[in-house]
Amino acid sequence: MPFELPSAKAVHENPSQDQMREWVLALMPRVTVTEFDNINYQAETKARLAPSTFFVSDAPNAKPTISREEADEWARKQDAHIAEQEMILIEGYIGPDPEFRTGSRLFMEKTQANIPAMQQQLYFPKDDDYEPEFTVIYTPSLKAPGKPNDCLITVDLDNYVTRVFGSDYFGESKMGGLRMWNHLVYQRGGLAMHSGAKVFPAENTASGEEELALIIGLSGTGKTTTTFRNVKGSLPVQDDFIALMPNGVVHATEDGCFAKTFGLDPDDEPTIHGGATSRQAWLESVAVDEDGKVDFFDASYTANGRCTFGLDMIRHRDPRDLPKAKYLFILNRNEDIIPAVAKLKPEQAAHFFMLGETKGTSAGGAAEAGKKLRVPGTNPFWFENDASQANRLLEL
Repeated sequence: MPFELPSAKAVHENPSQDQMREWVLALMPRVTVTEFDNINYQAETKARLAPSTFFVSDAPNAKPTISREEADEWARKQDAHIAEQEMILIEGYIGPDPEFRTGSRLFMEKTQANIPAMQQQLYFPKDDDYEPEFTVIYTPSLKAPGKPNDCLITVDLDNYVTRVFGSDYFGESKMGGLRMWNHLVYQRGGLAMHSGAKVFPAENTASGEEELALIIGLSGTGKTTTTFRNVKGSLPVQDDFIALMPNGVVHATEDGCFAKTFGLDPDDEPTIHGGATSRQAWLESVAVDEDGKVDFFDASYTANGRCTFGLDMIRHRDPRDLPKAKYLFILNRNEDIIPAVAKLKPEQAAHFFMLGETKGTSAGGAAEAGKKLRVPGTNPFWFENDASQANRLLEL
């Protein structure tokens, strides 16, 4: 049985992008219509709140936990808050493949309509067979006093429900679903990877067949840039998360992109720039002056400016029926890597994958920017002991 959503003052089910645009302009502060006629929202929360994120469990876990009793108490507070709010319900799928897609939904306050509008661009559309398996309940206006940053994210893998309190950063919606999807993929014998994916057309490969490359890396390592760069006629498939299954089978997750905008240049990154400057794109925490002029190189507020846009806005390869993975690239953004490029044996790749080395960026918050980091598997959204990632990768 699907999780029962809390009662609300009113629920707006799957509104159009145009309707949510109207609500954003009418109800939200810190909103600017840009020179591209898209909308930028200056979020108070500038990055994902890892210190505020807890898995619901009464058992020991390698990740930060919150007891079932305390999580239930916070859930009751959120449900009581929602009873007095107008909410937006966005429904769709993580993944397009009928045998692997996962029904997902976001239940969000109407007063923060930019986030459901962005999430709608990333979900694959629901159909007559839709049944929700993942639920993200999101209330930016309800703070969590006593928790880090007065915000709280509880992740309940038993019921596949994530609750978000206090944050207005879109990434908590996107990763609320994908974090639970990490767990589901692992249960099905695969490995969810923080990875882009691109294909090389058959006419441009030595094998004469279409070839798929996976590009693993933390935010800011060049994962999205590398994925979207046109090399030998390559086409992007996904920019953030994929599932690697036995025998090299790969499943996609999203029908759109969530890209960093800092330093975005039309000559260097024409595909992403084209998506970000389309009217349909949604911008978050990008530098925009009072006249709507966008400056992708201004980091005075944050270097973690973001945007979403649908895959239909850019040249891409349909994410359905992908060829098996042919290449696996692991990115490390550092100045002291010698050699700059190395070919690894499977065991070496698993070890390097576990090191997850890179230089931190603003995606992890100002405290991480510029520091050397190690995030096993380059996946900060893993749900248990990180060793399970490397062992599964080696198995696959």
